[in-house]
Amino acid sequence: MNKVEEAIAQRAANPDWWRGAVIYQVYPRSYQDSTGDGVGDIAGITARLDHIASLGVDALWISPFFKSPMKDFGYDVSDYRDVDPMFGSLADFDALIDRAHDLGLKVLIDLVLSHTSDQHPWFKESRKDHTNPKADWYVWADAKPTGAPPNNWLSIFGGSAWQWDGGRMQYYLHNFLTSQPDLNFHCPAVQDELLRVAEFWLERGVDGFRLDTINFYVHDAELRDNPALDPALRNDQTAPAVNPYNWQEHLYDKSRPENLAFLKRLRAVMKPYGAAAVGEVGDAQLGLEILGQYTAGDDMMNMCYAFELLAKDMPTAGYVADTMHRVERVAADGWACWAFSNHDVPRHISRWNLSEEAARAYVVLMMCLRGSACLYQGEELGLPEADVAFEDLQDPYGIEFWPEFKGRDGCRTPMVWDAGVHGGFSHGNEARPWLPVSADHLPKAVAEQEGDPEAMLAHYRRAIALRRAHAVLAKGAQEIEAQGDLLVIRRSGQGGEVLALFNLGDGRVSHAVEAGWAPLPEAAGLGAAAPTGGKVDLGSWGFALLGR
Repeated sequence: MNKVEEAIAQRAANPDWWRGAVIYQVYPRSYQDSTGDGVGDIAGITARLDHIASLGVDALWISPFFKSPMKDFGYDVSDYRDVDPMFGSLADFDALIDRAHDLGLKVLIDLVLSHTSDQHPWFKESRKDHTNPKADWYVWADAKPTGAPPNNWLSIFGGSAWQWDGGRMQYYLHNFLTSQPDLNFHCPAVQDELLRVAEFWLERGVDGFRLDTINFYVHDAELRDNPALDPALRNDQTAPAVNPYNWQEHLYDKSRPENLAFLKRLRAVMKPYGAAAVGEVGDAQLGLEILGQYTAGDDMMNMCYAFELLAKDMPTAGYVADTMHRVERVAADGWACWAFSNHDVPRHISRWNLSEEAARAYVVLMMCLRGSACLYQGEELGLPEADVAFEDLQDPYGIEFWPEFKGRDGCRTPMVWDAGVHGGFSHGNEARPWLPVSADHLPKAVAEQEGDPEAMLAHYRRAIALRRAHAVLAKGAQEIEAQGDLLVIRRSGQGGEVLALFNLGDGRVSHAVEAGWAPLPEAAGLGAAAPTGGKVDLGSWGFALLGR
């Protein structure tokens, strides 16, 4: 039995390994530069896998590393079956898989199936004329008699979602950059080829996929206009508030019911490998409803990446409870994957202006919520959003909407491993990192926190260990309610019961506790309060973790 077969056998022995898992997101450009060229790479990730394993997480998700012109930093793929030379080689990736599996870590890779780069050979052929073998592999449409685009669809990155091509004398659809043409999922050959792409990586030993923009795959074949959205319903969960993308109700350009059939085909490809998928649902109005559709039953996706806790405003006790109640209503048979930070939003320490006490409370809360959890690199260090000057910006999104929206570079700056040159991201005086290392991050580097039992890094390790020690927190049922700033979570099943109380405010709260509840063994190490006299008193951002 080779290593890939061994990994498949291990997943088969625990087919629900993903349910309640803690997943650590790695942004390859910014994790570790092993060559001194200023850009992180696959070999650099492999060199740092011991750190990831030391956190106690179950898996890592690696953002795209495929061959790409890097107009959107890897989310514009020009070859799905190869590693971009910037990041290394397929041999480097195979070595990463082997080492991760040796450490007990699963590996999810970020598949970008809704669109490709305009430099992909498929698009180069498709745009030649109307009769080539790949003529319908992308979404092409004639102009209106006035020469205007076919409809009113907008791009998340600004402007029309249609770009004129003088060769074909037609418009092509791009939900993101003009250099990211959308694939046509109404073409059976496109679906077949993308399923073969998934199989290629499964054969190399990956444990599953994070599926970028999963609800953007299929568009309305009739190209109907989107209606206007009631201004009262607008929010900036999918696109920044300065972008009129938020002014439409996106009925026809994404989240189409025809998408479900493809997702079932994809899951069928994954099942023999015991692989799991987490789909990113980009929809500000119906995200949780779509999550429910895409993860219901055992023939769809395993879980979907929810945006509700990636919101701009700090989640209050009421908001968290309401969100979980909504999940119960619209996704009772599904499974969510929660995150506070990722590569697309400002780091939550800064986004919510958290004190250290609040930041510590929120990660423990994450470990107590029903669902899987995603942590973003550097989150375990308590890193704030980096301040990146305009002249250092790389993100086309930020450059387009500056200064009202500064883009995504502030959360993508290099990981800090020590307080030395370039934060240990690149060693010595090699090439300047692709984004500047934040001086504010250096005192929080891994080496500065390692060995300190009071550091944020140690707190994250203890919080993750709490979840791993109690199966009920990973997979159990959940009851949740808010009483002002007090969030009350009851988890049950899997051979245990947990009562978790969180004061998500600056005042003091108390909660009566019936006899039989006692602090969990891990509670004191996390700084949790203990009951006295039949109740728990919690100061600002305090919490209690009880079991019976």
